[in-house]
Amino acid sequence: MSPSVRRTVLVLAVLLHLAVLYAPTVPDTGVSGVPGADKTAHVAVFALVVAAALWAGLPARVVVPLGLAHAVVSEVVQHAAYPGRSGDVWDVVADVVGVGLGWGAVALVRARRDARRPSGRVR
Repeated sequence: MSPSVRRTVLVLAVLLHLAVLYAPTVPDTGVSGVPGADKTAHVAVFALVVAAALWAGLPARVVVPLGLAHAVVSEVVQHAAYPGRSGDVWDVVADVVGVGLGWGAVALVRARRDARRPSGRVR
């Protein structure tokens, strides 16, 4: 994929990430009665944005700490700034799991890709 496509995917992932985390109220998606749906959404949006950032070529040494910091900051902002939302330590845990999954997924894909390359070939 071209770098511009990868950057576009990253921008779209960030926009979705921010919309989910900073909507003034949690939209009723019909799954609110499903146990764990909220935590699954947290895992997914953090995994998606971390994977997209790494796929776009941003270094893990920057992306992962920013993702972890945003996990905490987003909950503090939700609690302090949005009357219809509240901060939740379990959401932070889900966010951290998402960061790890996004990072791990990209690392796994890269490792498999590199293992298929003939030795001696330069990247």
